[in-house]
Amino acid sequence: MKRKQRTEILIEGSHELAKSLAKEIEQKYSVSVIQEPENGLVMLKVRETSRKSLFYLGEVLVTECKARVEGKIGIGIVKGDHPDLAYHLAVIDAAFLGDLPETKPWTGIFEIEKYYIEQKRKAKNEAILRTKVSFETMDV
Repeated sequence: MKRKQRTEILIEGSHELAKSLAKEIEQKYSVSVIQEPENGLVMLKVRETSRKSLFYLGEVLVTECKARVEGKIGIGIVKGDHPDLAYHLAVIDAAFLGDLPETKPWTGIFEIEKYYIEQKRKAKNEAILRTKVSFETMDV
């Protein structure tokens, strides 16, 4: 599983999952924090659809953290003020970069969490579609 997919699942899914996976690494390996979780602003780049040009919509508050596990440096960046989640993401990222044996069974856990996220999205979309107005049935 790629880093982007893994991070999206950890951010959109249960934050308890990220916490438990990071704790698993902390119990077996020495984890050193290179950069404490800190807030920052990131420019949000958007592509304008008609002209296909890029412009900056504004700034987004993020929390960033860097951690080292077994000589590998992981990074955790999350939108908003979530220092614990940023730290857990950094530890998990470092564990995957170090190809630690504990990360092998996590792929199945991520697939299960991805399924739950998709089910939540599907339920939310269905709830939204129930409020949709059909203009084809209206008399004009």
